[in-house]
Order: sequence, then C-alpha cells, then structure tokens
Amino acid sequence: MAEIQQQADSGKGGKKRAKRQSTKIDMTPLVDLAALLITFFMLTTTFNKPQTMEINMPVKPDNIEEQIALKASNAMTIILGEDDKVFYYFGLAEDKPEVLETTYAADGIRKVLVSPQVKSNDKMTIMVKPMDGSRYKNMVDILDELKITDTKKFALVEIADADIKLVQEQIGG
Repeated sequence: MAEIQQQADSGKGGKKRAKRQSTKIDMTPLVDLAALLITFFMLTTTFNKPQTMEINMPVKPDNIEEQIALKASNAMTIILGEDDKVFYYFGLAEDKPEVLETTYAADGIRKVLVSPQVKSNDKMTIMVKPMDGSRYKNMVDILDELKITDTKKFALVEIADADIKLVQEQIGG
C-alpha cells in the first residue's frame, strides 16, 4: 500500500516551512499481479504445432506384371547425389538421355519443375532417386519443392545401376 511519511517540525523558531512529504509505494502486490498475468498468458496462448507433410504410401501389389509401364515422354527423374548435388533428366535411362545438374535453390530445381515441359504434361511422373551418398535433408528439400510447385504425381524410387552409370558418364561424378 502507499503511505505518506511526515517529517517532524524541528522546533526551532522562525518561519514555518511546509512539511516535506515523501511517498513510499509498496511493490509487493505488483509482483503478485505480474505472476498472475504471466500465468494467464501462458495458459491462454496457443503454441505452433509442428507442420508435417502427409505422404500416402502405396500398397505393394500382388502381381507386379499388372503395373503399367511409364512412357518416356511422361517421365522425369531427379537424382540426389553426394555433396548436395542434384541431377535430372527427361525420359527413361534406357534411352540414354542428357543428364543436367542443377541446385536446390529457387532458380534451380524449382525452375525446372515449373517449366512448360513439366507443367503442360498432366501425365508427367517425377521419380526421385537418392544415391547412397545423398543426405536425408536433400530428400526433404526435394519433397518441399514438389509440394511448393504443386506436383501431383511423384514417387520415391530406388536408384538403378543405369542411373548411376548415366550420371558418371555424362557428369563425370
């Protein structure tokens, strides 16, 4: 509580001076109020929930022969290499396509994914093939880019020997 302290008159003769008054504020109730406010805001605040990407995993087919073969004109392959390198090519590995190198930046793989060659083809399927030396972060980055570019059809596929040979022959890695 607030209280006013008054100084006693010195008792000396002469002019009477106005009494000096000093105020003293008791801060104890403010500490309680601060604790209550902190508790209130902590209990009423909603915390950010971690955002996750939903991935639907396909059911393993009983008969592999029933799978429809992918046409070369509807295929794009992204290969995740070592040292944060990313390669891509259009078509199938058997046709010996040209392998190109790009980056994970917005003007790299994202530019390729929004190119007319990819976006104009509704049946385009993008196959992501990580090499043994690639990092998990690279796969997450590619999945993020596929989500950002609103790519509907993509698959995580084990890398084949033909893909590794293509990269080694054309890039020299």
